[in-house]
Formats: sequence, structure tokens, C-alpha cells
Amino acid sequence: MDPSRRNLLFGRRPQTPTAPRPPWASAFFADRCTHCGDCIRACPQQIIKTGEGGFPVVDFAKAECTFCGDCVRACTPLALDQSISPPWKIYAEINTSCLADRGVECRICGEVCDEQAIRFQLAVGKVAHPLVNAEQCTGCGACVSSCPSNSIRLLELIA
Repeated sequence: MDPSRRNLLFGRRPQTPTAPRPPWASAFFADRCTHCGDCIRACPQQIIKTGEGGFPVVDFAKAECTFCGDCVRACTPLALDQSISPPWKIYAEINTSCLADRGVECRICGEVCDEQAIRFQLAVGKVAHPLVNAEQCTGCGACVSSCPSNSIRLLELIA
């Protein structure tokens, strides 16, 4: 069950954003996923975990998604479909607990971003502030696990 629906029914706002499904989750993911755990075992980064209802979700706390496709190849019920492009529609968002907002120079998120989706805006008398180009961001999560202040979360891109 989608926790956002449950929260809507009970008039609550979700405390934490819903964890993303594995990359290349098809429109039929919830119907086709058998909760077998093959994608979880196949992930070399070990970022796919069992989420609510037994469905696999991605946890970027320790690593990033390299888009290797091992999870797709392991998915025999075809809940994951590598023909889907892009693999998911998520992007990074940096919140106000960022060290730059506290006057501390930190550029780790930009350094680990292979897509160069995180740039730094210079300001006179202040430290550079990170900005995310959502269209350039692949949602790999490299910035999430590297952020020392846990200021980055991944959000679904609304088209």
C-alpha cells in the first residue's frame, strides 16, 4: 500500500518521503512484483532493501545507484523494465540544513556528482550555495550518502 494514500485518508502529512522504487520500475510494478527479493540480492551496491508491504525500495544512505541493471536482469516477474528511459524520475533537493546555509564551506555534493547537476552559486561575503539542476540530475543518490549534514533528499520529478 502506498503510505501517502494512507496518510491522506487519516488526514496526516507524511513524516518522511516515500523511498523510491528500484530503477526501471514499470507502470505495472506493484502488480508484477512478487516480493521475491531477487533484485535485492542482485544489487552490487546493496541499496535495494525491503520496504513497506514487502516491496523493494532504494535506500541511498550508504551508496549510490550505478544503473548497472543487475536488478532488472534478476527480476523474473518483469516488474523492472530496462527499456524505460530515464530509469526513474527523481532528482536531488537540498534543504535548509545544508552547511552552506550555516556559513560553512562544503562542496562534497558537487564533487561526487558525475553528472555535474549540482553547481555552486557564488555570493559576495558568503559561502557558495549549492543549486541542483533537476533536469540534469539522474537521481543516482551519490550526493545523499556523501552529505555530512543529511541535507539532501530525492524527490519525484513532476512532468
